[in-house]
Amino acid sequence: MRPFLLSSLIALCATACNSQTGAPAPQGGEEQQRPAAQADPYTFAIQPEPAGQPQRADSILQAQVALDRAGFSPGVLDGKEGMSFTDALRGFQKAKGLPETGQYDEATAKALLGTDPQPATWLVRIPDGFAKGPFFAIPKDLNEQAKLPTLGYRNLLEKLAERFHTRPEALLALNPPNTKVGPGAVIRVPAIANQPVARIEGDERGWGETLASLAVAADQPQADHIVVDKSEGLLKVYDGEDRLIAQFPATMGSGHDPLPIGDWTIKGISRNPDFHYNPALFWDADKSDGKALLKPGPNGPVGVVWIDLSKPHYGIHGTPEPQNIGRTESHGCIRLTNWDAARLAQMVKAGVKAHFQS
Repeated sequence: MRPFLLSSLIALCATACNSQTGAPAPQGGEEQQRPAAQADPYTFAIQPEPAGQPQRADSILQAQVALDRAGFSPGVLDGKEGMSFTDALRGFQKAKGLPETGQYDEATAKALLGTDPQPATWLVRIPDGFAKGPFFAIPKDLNEQAKLPTLGYRNLLEKLAERFHTRPEALLALNPPNTKVGPGAVIRVPAIANQPVARIEGDERGWGETLASLAVAADQPQADHIVVDKSEGLLKVYDGEDRLIAQFPATMGSGHDPLPIGDWTIKGISRNPDFHYNPALFWDADKSDGKALLKPGPNGPVGVVWIDLSKPHYGIHGTPEPQNIGRTESHGCIRLTNWDAARLAQMVKAGVKAHFQS
């Protein structure tokens, strides 16, 4: 792949349909870490900062990156204050026993950043293997999507954005207009660290590589139960002592397909799932649509993972449009960014209780 100007690739990022949901079959496995000495296409080498240039003062982005690292997701990392950032701060404050103000005050910053805070951004070199693709034009029509061999990324910029938990427009804002993206190119990104490719027993769908491509660690704290709060727009993860250990912004339900309030159970997890499209299950499906099997991929209707619930046809899943989390409606299911959904998938298992409240 030859390098492209960052601004040119922004224009190539199309909008894809993301609201349909389905119920793929559970898959799983036992995770182990691949030896660190083994190189892979997902290791981005951090480059030295240019000499003589002033460091960026991105305090909000620095806080967002630290919150993401701590498991209290602010959603898309873009350096902007907003509801998701405030909610993430409030969740982190609750977990640390701080006043739940939702403000980025001195006490919160000290607890979040520690004594040796990481930067908000760093310069990285794009690995040749990461830049290879393949990349696809994703049609809006689901029957047309079913013709593709995989529902992968549209272009390298979109793939980079998901790897660093952001959106293409935020990468554009972080870099000079003449920045090129391609194999070996250097680009400024949010400071989301590399994760090794996990070796997973029985992993036939490349979940270990998916985790590395999204910079999500395979080893996560384990959930005892989760709470989905419609009024807050949040999915909260608790341990066996009812301590809040993670929190993710979510899109949940609509006027036509409301969130199913009540108590449910996680039945299983399907990682990199196929999507069985049945138009009869969707009130807004086109009458000309037929049943279709869509191949896995981050741009599929349920993103990279489906967490199946005891409520038939309902689940927790990823999305091809992370910037819309909390801003659009769903067909009753709970949507997270792909990186948050992947992280949650490593925290839960069959039998975990899920309480949905209004």
